[in-house]
Amino acid sequence: QVQLVESGGGSVQDGGSLRLSCVASGFTDNNYYMAWFRGAPGSERLEREGLAGIADDGTRNYAESGKGRFTISKDNAKNTLSLQMNDLKSEDSGVYYCAASQSAKIQGLSMNTLLKPWPIGYWGQGTQVTVSS
Repeated sequence: QVQLVESGGGSVQDGGSLRLSCVASGFTDNNYYMAWFRGAPGSERLEREGLAGIADDGTRNYAESGKGRFTISKDNAKNTLSLQMNDLKSEDSGVYYCAASQSAKIQGLSMNTLLKPWPIGYWGQGTQVTVSS
């Protein structure tokens, strides 16, 4: 059974930084795509906004909202996904979700498409980020 567990959320002021982590378990190999999404508290999966994704070959993609400020990385040895967020703004506030899909199930989809919620097979419970001015 695949599980994704996020940590690292919290409160920060405008211009501050946070680093989110997500530990994945239950995958039988490293052939899976992972991403970070953001949503309002209690949001449905299809309402969430994709922020950054990383494929099993290391290819990264970012939504415009985080380009230049967010950096996604993955440590395969530790099955850990991270999101370094710098220069945070109040509009970055929300619940951040770790997401994953097995590569075999998303073959043929572009990296841009994989920042949409519908192809995602697994979700974490989310971690709250609050940015105040």
